[in-house]
Amino acid sequence: MVLKKEKGSAERILVDERLQHIAFIMDGNGRWAQKRGMPRKYGHSVGAQTFRRIAGYCREIGIHYMTVYAFSTENWKRPPEEVRAIMGILEDYIQKFSEMTEKESIHIRFIGNLSVFSKDLQEKMENLDRETASNPFHLNIAINYGGREEIVHACKALICEGKTDIGEADIAAHLYTAGCPDPDLVVRTGGDTRTSNFLLWQSAYAEYHFTSVLWPDLSESDVDAAVAAFYSRHRRFGGV
Repeated sequence: MVLKKEKGSAERILVDERLQHIAFIMDGNGRWAQKRGMPRKYGHSVGAQTFRRIAGYCREIGIHYMTVYAFSTENWKRPPEEVRAIMGILEDYIQKFSEMTEKESIHIRFIGNLSVFSKDLQEKMENLDRETASNPFHLNIAINYGGREEIVHACKALICEGKTDIGEADIAAHLYTAGCPDPDLVVRTGGDTRTSNFLLWQSAYAEYHFTSVLWPDLSESDVDAAVAAFYSRHRRFGGV
């Protein structure tokens, strides 16, 4: 990590090769809205704006991969109105991303069990992934995603291929995130200190940073604090 001061501006953090992939558990949208006397779906709308801003900032400071937990396999249990609002935001942002990706140099990839979505929406997701694949900043959006389901999916795929001797590399190659390095840093907003079934395999040696800040309020300085905390730690990966 270095601090760089550009002409006429304050110092800001820039990352190095030790921090390539940052993941966010975007928690607190509903609570943020309720604290303001608004319906929970309003919090998701504001949270979507925060998501776009934070993605842009992570790209600016030199991070190459970012994964966000947008909707879990368990989130279908939420009130139908809230689920519909989240799905509406998703479709809206697919359209907006199609318009912004060339300028922002973002490769957008949707990870999770996408089979539950309409054929039309799946096609839009696939097209956006394909059309932005050459862009240098990789943004994974985990939608209908669950870490346990992902591992089961990988194992089933290997069984279908006739594999009888399965190693770690085989499973890693069949995860939804195949081709991406494992996350170096996982940030959870909203005050809870649990992983909530997110990137269970990939985060085996990730550093975690928990903050009580609700996702819609997350600022660039909060990202800086998480990055600084990451660089203050000695990563041993099982060694000494």
